[in-house]
Amino acid sequence: MAEVINMPRLSDTMEEGTVAKWLKNVGDKIEEGDILAEIETDKATMEFESFHEGTLLHIGIPEGDGAPVDTLLAIIGDEGEDISSLISGTSKTPPPAKEEKTEETSPVEESADSTASSIHEGIEVVKMPRLSDTMEEGTVATWLKKVGDKVEEGDILAEIETDKATMEFESFYSGKLLYIGIQEGESAPVDEVLAIIGPEGTDVDAVLNTKPTAKSASSDGAPEVEVDKSEPKEVAQETKAVEDGQRIFVSPLARKIAEEKGINLKDVKGSGDHGRIVKRDVENFTPAQSVAPEPTANVAAEVSKVSTQPILASGEEHFEEVKNSQMRKVIAKRLSESKFTAPHYYLIIEVDMDNAKASRVQINNLPDTKISFNDMVVKACAMALKKHPQVNTSWKGDTTRFNQHIHVGVAVAVDDGLVVPVLKFTDQLSLTQIGAQVKDLAGRARVKKLTPAEMEGSTFTVSNLGMFGILEFTSIINQPNSAILSVGAIVEKPVVKNGEIVVGSTMKVSLACDHRTVDGATGAQFLQTLRAYLENPVTMLA
Repeated sequence: MAEVINMPRLSDTMEEGTVAKWLKNVGDKIEEGDILAEIETDKATMEFESFHEGTLLHIGIPEGDGAPVDTLLAIIGDEGEDISSLISGTSKTPPPAKEEKTEETSPVEESADSTASSIHEGIEVVKMPRLSDTMEEGTVATWLKKVGDKVEEGDILAEIETDKATMEFESFYSGKLLYIGIQEGESAPVDEVLAIIGPEGTDVDAVLNTKPTAKSASSDGAPEVEVDKSEPKEVAQETKAVEDGQRIFVSPLARKIAEEKGINLKDVKGSGDHGRIVKRDVENFTPAQSVAPEPTANVAAEVSKVSTQPILASGEEHFEEVKNSQMRKVIAKRLSESKFTAPHYYLIIEVDMDNAKASRVQINNLPDTKISFNDMVVKACAMALKKHPQVNTSWKGDTTRFNQHIHVGVAVAVDDGLVVPVLKFTDQLSLTQIGAQVKDLAGRARVKKLTPAEMEGSTFTVSNLGMFGILEFTSIINQPNSAILSVGAIVEKPVVKNGEIVVGSTMKVSLACDHRTVDGATGAQFLQTLRAYLENPVTMLA
C-alpha cells in the first residue's frame, strides 16, 4: 500500500520548508533509512530520511520549491501502483483526520496571532518537537536546565526519548527558562507545550492563556495555573535528589568516558550548569582529590538510605511499579507483533569451532587487528545469505520481497532494552571492517548516540548471548526480516574425531525462521553453509 510522505516539521518554529536537493528520482527503489532529500528549514539544511520502503512513485515538491509543513512531499509504494487518487485527493483536500485537526487548531493559531500584541517581544513557547516522521509523542528523559536558568541559543534544554532513540534537544532561543510544561519521565504528544523562554518577570499564566494548549482547552486553563504553582516544588525535589546523591546530572559523552576509565561519577564534581558533569570534569578527575571527604559522605549516605528503608515483616507482600520507557513500549509492541503474526520455527546445529579459534588467534596477532568470534559469525551469515537468497527476504502479504543487498543487524543490550544497529552491505566488508563497525555501533548504542538510520534497514539479524555463558537459546524474528540467528557460548567438551574421543570446542546456533517465506529445507541448507564457513574460516577470506 502506498505511503504518503508530507513535508516534515524539522524544528519547532518551522512553518514551511524548501527542497534544496532530491537524492532520489521517481522510479528509484527506496530502503528504510535512505536519504530522500535535503530540506532547507528556517534553521538549517537537513537530510530527510525515509521510514518506508518501496518505489518512489511521485515527487510533490520539485527542487528549489518551498511548501508549508504537511504538504505532500512524496509517495512511496509498489511499482506500478495507481496513486492518482492520492495525488488528486492530497492536492485538493487534505485527509479528514488532518482536516479536523486543522479546524480545531486554526482558531488557536488565529487567537494567538490576534493577541500577540499582548505578549512581550522575545517570549518563545517551545513545543514538543517531532524528531522523526513516525514520532507521535515524546518522553522527557532529563531536563538539563531548570526554571530560572539562563538559556543561550544552542544550549541543550533536555534529552527527549522518542520511538527511535533518546536525543538531545537544543534551544533555538536565548533568555530565561520561565516554565517547564512536561516533567522528567512524563510523556506528551508532539506540539504539546514543552517550555517557555523569555525575559525575567514575564507573566507565564498570561502566555499560557494566550496560546491555549490541549490541556487548557479541555479544562478552561485551571490545570495550567496549578502546574505553574507547583513548579517550585518540583524544582526543590529535583535539587534535593541531586544533593542526596540519588540523581547525577551528566552529559552522555562524560558518562561514556567515565565508564571507559572506570570512574565513579559520584566522586566527580560537575562544573557545568547547576553541577552537571561534563567532559572536562571526567578528563581532569584524579582520585586523590576526593579520597578524604568522599568515603565519609558515601558511608553517611548509605547509612541514611538504610535507616529510611521500611522494615518489612516476614511474609509481607511488597512490589514497586516502574513506568515503562518509550523504548520498552516499542520493543514490546514490535516483538508481540512479530511473534503473533509470523509463524516461527527453529533449527539448531552444533558447530566445531577448533579451526575458528586457531584462525582468530592468527588474525589477532597481526598489527592493529582485532576481531571477535561474533565478527566471524556475522561475516559467515552474510556470505551464507548470498548463497541462500530465500532467507534474505521479507513477507509483504501478496508478495515476497527478495533483498538484493545484505544488511545484517547485530542485537545490542542497553539499559532500557535492546537496539539493533545495522551493518550495511555486510557481505562487502572484511572481518576487520566488521569488527571495527560493530565496536563503534555498539559503543554508541550504549550511550544512546545512534541515529535512526543506523538502526533501520536490516535484512537479517544476529543475537549473541555466548559472552554471558548461555549455551543455547531462541530469539523472536526482527521483522521485516525472515530469520534471526541466536548464538551460544563456545564450550570445550569430549567430541568424536576420526573415530577417537578428543577434547573439542563447539558452539550451538539456533535459526528462527518465518515459515511464510523460509521453508524447513531452505533454513537447513542455510545452516549447513554457515557451518562450512565457520569450521573453515579461510574460505571467508577468499
